[in-house]
Amino acid sequence: MRSVRRLPRPRTLRARLTVGLVVLLAVSCAAVGLAAVVELNGFLTQRLDEQLTQVGTRFPESLEHHGRMPDDHDGDEHGDTRRLATGTFGARLLNGEVTNMGLIRSGDPSADLSVDLTARDRKRLAAVPADGRPHTVDLSALDDYRVVATPGRDKDVLIVGLPLEPVQAAVHRLELVAGIVFGLALVATGVAGAGWVRWSLRPLSRVAATATRVSELPLASGEVALPPRAPEPDSRSEVGRVSAAFNRMLGHVEDALTKRHASEERLRRFAADASHELRTPVASVRGHAELALLHPGPVPPEVTRALERIAAESSRMGDMVDDLLLLARLDAGRPLERRPVDLTHLVLDAVTDARAAGPEHRWTLDLPEEPVTVTGDTHRLQQVLANLLANARLHTPVGTKVTVTLETEDGSARLSVHDDGPGVPEDVQPGVFERFTRAEHRRRQDASGGGAGLGLSIVAAVVEAHGGSVGLESGPGATTFTVRLPSGEVSNG
Repeated sequence: MRSVRRLPRPRTLRARLTVGLVVLLAVSCAAVGLAAVVELNGFLTQRLDEQLTQVGTRFPESLEHHGRMPDDHDGDEHGDTRRLATGTFGARLLNGEVTNMGLIRSGDPSADLSVDLTARDRKRLAAVPADGRPHTVDLSALDDYRVVATPGRDKDVLIVGLPLEPVQAAVHRLELVAGIVFGLALVATGVAGAGWVRWSLRPLSRVAATATRVSELPLASGEVALPPRAPEPDSRSEVGRVSAAFNRMLGHVEDALTKRHASEERLRRFAADASHELRTPVASVRGHAELALLHPGPVPPEVTRALERIAAESSRMGDMVDDLLLLARLDAGRPLERRPVDLTHLVLDAVTDARAAGPEHRWTLDLPEEPVTVTGDTHRLQQVLANLLANARLHTPVGTKVTVTLETEDGSARLSVHDDGPGVPEDVQPGVFERFTRAEHRRRQDASGGGAGLGLSIVAAVVEAHGGSVGLESGPGATTFTVRLPSGEVSNG
């Protein structure tokens, strides 16, 4: 079964209103045209019937003289047939058979009266009821006729008829004129209606343009400056109420964004101040613990173990404080160093350090023949590499193969760290780059749960500060972290 192609429906409100206006006008025009055609056809047919009544049976009675038209002195019962209209048809039937018939072809009644009718036409004439009322008959030799059959005095039936062609011609002309006029009216209405609808919906278009500009703003974080409000026309109109409601909504959104930005600023300052203030006491605790371990006198093993744990934890806390302070600085938008960085050299050093820290893993490199140089902060990019490799080392079992790949792609640098470990749980993947994200089930079953969940968030923050992006693809037996630095920031050799 073949599918039926549907006409494309208008999508915009302006197009729908214009199409609806044109369709309503087309229906109205069709109704008016149909009513006019029916009324004209009825009126002209009625006039034709009146003419038939006036003609009477003069013409068919004259056919009894075998084609000789009686003159003015043949009797009053026949009357003057010279005034009959052109096309007047007459016939005499006796016992259902046409015995005489004639047709006035011009205004002269003495002209040729002969007419040839088919057997079917004769049957149609015989079927006309002799009730003295007009009936429409389709004669193949003469076209459509309006005829009246009347019983004669000699038990015959006298039929007189007038052609419907003038009525039909007038009706067809009206149909043609109405079609042309209504067609032009529809075209003009469509053009004018489109302009009117466009002008009427200008305030709504401005609201849509303002909404589009708002949707393109980066509302995720930071201070946001909303565009000017949409104009508010007459508040009594639907468009005016929409504009007013939209502007009120923008005001609420702007207030919420302002409060959120102020809260973010307070939290950022608190994190920076707290991290800065914690560095000194943490360093002091670590120093005192190391000093106590250097005491020359005898120290019980339990005390030594406690001092070692204090020194280790204070060292870890110091690293955490440094990470928090770095994140606070990145959130504040502080600019990083912008100098050429040999990314290939950084990868070599980072993999060497990771191999020393995790000799039980298998570390492989896939580097291009030419060095890859990008513009950025050397120390921060080194921190990105160290965190990615530490993440692969700490959260995969012994013997896992870790492959570091560096390449150029469309003028940008692409760095990927791939391992064949158990993979990152699906429920953790969406928030893996968020701060303090900790998986309930570590990828490495024997991991001690070290780390504060800031390593990957620092990776994401540093990469974004360089204008790049970082992504994760993970499944059982394959996990890949990919870092891309933007185009125009990289060169080979």
